[in-house]
Amino acid sequence: MPRPPSVDQLARDLAPFGLPHPLAVEVARSAIAQDRVADADELARQRLRQMLTPVINATGVLLHTNLGRAPLTHHQEATYANLELDLSTGKRGSRQAAVGALLATAAGAEAAMVVNNCASAVLLMLAAVGGNGAVAVSRGELVEIGGAFRVPDVMAQSGAELVEVGTTNRTRLADYRAAVANQNVGAVLKVHQSNYKIVGFTEETTVSQLATLDVPVLADIGSGLLDSACPWLDGPPPAWLEGELAAKQTLAAGADLVTFSGDKLFGGPQAGIIAGRRDLVAACARHPLARALRPGGLVLGALQATTLAYLQRDGGAIAFWRMASVPLTDLETRAAALATDAPAWSVIATEAVPGGGTLPTVTIPSIGLTTTGDHTTPLRNRDRPLIARVDNNRTIIDLRTVDPADDTAAAQALNAVAQP
Repeated sequence: MPRPPSVDQLARDLAPFGLPHPLAVEVARSAIAQDRVADADELARQRLRQMLTPVINATGVLLHTNLGRAPLTHHQEATYANLELDLSTGKRGSRQAAVGALLATAAGAEAAMVVNNCASAVLLMLAAVGGNGAVAVSRGELVEIGGAFRVPDVMAQSGAELVEVGTTNRTRLADYRAAVANQNVGAVLKVHQSNYKIVGFTEETTVSQLATLDVPVLADIGSGLLDSACPWLDGPPPAWLEGELAAKQTLAAGADLVTFSGDKLFGGPQAGIIAGRRDLVAACARHPLARALRPGGLVLGALQATTLAYLQRDGGAIAFWRMASVPLTDLETRAAALATDAPAWSVIATEAVPGGGTLPTVTIPSIGLTTTGDHTTPLRNRDRPLIARVDNNRTIIDLRTVDPADDTAAAQALNAVAQP
């Protein structure tokens, strides 16, 4: 029986895969221990695929949670920045000041601050404004979103007492008013039903109605639409956005604070944004949780770049809006070219979706390509993974979520897995 190679020699043989030597040693040891020396190359490939790597999103889901939600381009030099330095005074400043001021202007708020995601924003807002008191929430808005994020659980962690009002399908202003009068409610929380809809015999209380109560109105709008007018786009707002809550309009309707995600319809990095009344934002910033939930300089830098694009009304600088608003004619032209390069695939009309727990039941007209059979595994296993979807034993790629710069790589992938 031949002796296995030494760990060091096998690790050196794996050098072409570009793994750092300690990882190549791990792979070599694993191959020898499993008596899979002949498969060491494949084990090295598997190890590479366990790391973060760029993929081509051809699913048609613009904000694909498994693929990082909003695609983002942000470059930052390896240099120091005035993260917590006030350049005017030379004294220590706040990391919230610069980006918070930009976000406040963009959202039409008195003030704003940033934490590491929207769940954190809701937790901090409840702890700072509703902690040690009672907060009223409609039974129809006690939602659970991905990752087992449940409003009642977050409220319990914040220290606020949950007071349920109304019913699953109907909650009136009178229900909130009774809770404020009879159950010592000190704030009301309105939660956007981000990933589902209740239809039929329904009734809900609007933010403007809640603003007539003599308590702070807290609104978690979740998805991160900044302004329903979409002034950063050429022309009117897209039809698929109709009825979606936006930060600017929610504050104008009377909300005292709004929270929303940075990596959904806002199109920036993962972050949670709290915007609204200056005194309440300040209370959130002073709370002990604020330090534990604060973002780093890279997130703030990316969020600043995204917010500046909004203020400059440059939707084309935000990848999500660039993809979401591309005309069908452009997609048709690209699809025809791809079908010429990959003749086993034919052009079809598709329906993309916003995704990321936003706009349930909403679709966006799109164009893609399809071929018979399920080819998702070989497409996913390429050096540059292409993530597609399957419907009725046909593989579909949707071009609305494919960057035009990736069309050549996509054509190569399509030809490799399906031949005419």
